[in-house]
Amino acid sequence: MNEIIKKIEEAQLKASVDTFAVGDTVRVHAKIKEGNRERIQIFEGTVTKRQNGSVRETFTVRKISGGVGVEKSWPLHSPNVEKIEVVRRGKVRRAKLYYLRERTGKAAKVKELVR
Repeated sequence: MNEIIKKIEEAQLKASVDTFAVGDTVRVHAKIKEGNRERIQIFEGTVTKRQNGSVRETFTVRKISGGVGVEKSWPLHSPNVEKIEVVRRGKVRRAKLYYLRERTGKAAKVKELVR
């Protein structure tokens, strides 16, 4: 039974996934359905976490909109995620950036990774 599930999950994996890490600022192009129309909405923010792996992998992006923090989570291999654009790389030393929730303004920024 376990092998059957693995084959189904492998069929649902995306062929190419953009490489990004926690702390990076990304633009997520997500498909939104409104009635019978479909459009792409862009959500730009800092990646606060990536969890699990394989087909079940999810990532969370946080942004400040109108002075209010907004976090959204997406499955990485979802057909609703059109593409993920990396705007800038962040220099962090943690896997989860929950401490950004208490910070506002410049304190909520992540340093840029210079290569």
